[in-house]
Amino acid sequence: MSTAGPTQFALLSRILHWLMAALLLSMLFIGVTMVASLSDYHKLITIHRPLGILILVLAAIRLATRMLTSLPPFPPAMPQVERKVATASEVLLYVFFFALPLVGWGMLSAGHYPIVMFGTVHLPPILPARPGLYAILRETHTVFAYLLFLAFLAHFGAILFHTLVLRDGLLNRMLPWTVRER
Repeated sequence: MSTAGPTQFALLSRILHWLMAALLLSMLFIGVTMVASLSDYHKLITIHRPLGILILVLAAIRLATRMLTSLPPFPPAMPQVERKVATASEVLLYVFFFALPLVGWGMLSAGHYPIVMFGTVHLPPILPARPGLYAILRETHTVFAYLLFLAFLAHFGAILFHTLVLRDGLLNRMLPWTVRER
């Protein structure tokens, strides 16, 4: 009987990781297209709003799963400072997973816009209607989206470095399929 911990994140964590990665990339591209193409804005916003709330819900499930399951260890050769940076960047990503949808929801509330999910399903406003607050939250939402994209690129770059250069198996911790230890 082995007393060693898991070598991979919990299956639900891995599924949520890859699902959220796809959703976040989609959201970033939708957001950029919304700004660049006014003719498609209304079509894209009907996709953007429910996807943002879906990301918020999935982030909550992912965080709960993360807190309730054992974590796989970092590769043994990974320096302590890199481990701390990896942990801090994970926290930063989680902050954006929650902050971006909540700021967007608050922004729409402050702008007195209906928060339509689909059909007749609407979310309640979470802030009072105030044009000045709307303007601040709109700018905040944009800045957070850029920061999330930069954090995503840093995360992706670090994984590529560990996978292609160091070849230390760091990616194996999050692969959606089961990886056997060597």
